[in-house]
Amino acid sequence: RMSRRAQQLRDHDINPCVVETDASRKCMDENNYDKSMCSDYFLKYKNCRKFWHDIKMERRRNGVKPEMPSPEERKKILDSIE
Repeated sequence: RMSRRAQQLRDHDINPCVVETDASRKCMDENNYDKSMCSDYFLKYKNCRKFWHDIKMERRRNGVKPEMPSPEERKKILDSIE
């Protein structure tokens, strides 16, 4: 059974970077935990976390609830910048 925190990290509503998390972990597993082999995955994860953290902080400053956009809102945000 997963801890509450672990469940939150697997929840796409709370953590928009689940795909990047899983890709990093898979790379580490496949490369015998040699971090140098997975730097691209780590960078994608880091960029994902920073992007959504900045969005969350902006929404918090503007009094928007919930602070983390819903999956549907996140898709619209990503589509608008591509």
